[in-house]
This record gives sequence, C-alpha cells and structure tokens, in this order.
Amino acid sequence: MEKYLKVKVHAAEKRENLLQKSADTFEVWVKAPAERGQANAAVRTALAAHLNVAENKLSLIKGATSPAKIFLLRL
Repeated sequence: MEKYLKVKVHAAEKRENLLQKSADTFEVWVKAPAERGQANAAVRTALAAHLNVAENKLSLIKGATSPAKIFLLRL
C-alpha cells in the first residue's frame, strides 16, 4: 500500500514540532537548517516517529528544495 503525504516544512526553527492537519497533511518545524538536505532528513525522521514506521518506508518524491514537500509512504 502506498500513501502520499503533503508536508509543509519550517527549517532552522528554535523548537521542533509536528502538526497533523489531516490524514495526509502535515506541518513540521525542525531545528536543522535547509542546507545539504539536513532539514529533509530531520523531517523524514520526525514523520517516521509520528507515524510509527521505519524511516526507509518514507521517500521524498517532490520538493527537495522547497518548503512544500510530498513524501511517499510505503507500507
């Protein structure tokens, strides 16, 4: 089963937070800067922890350099 997750990211924030707006829409604040994929990795880790899945089940498929991202969740 595959599911697409829409994520809005706020990088280089003072606090980390994850807000689930709907079943497939999230807003994530991470401390990691938006440099060299650091924020993307932090978001992937936060999403995996929130969804209680392994990180390798999440793939960033769109928005690597944008705050609006789409992740693919493979179950």
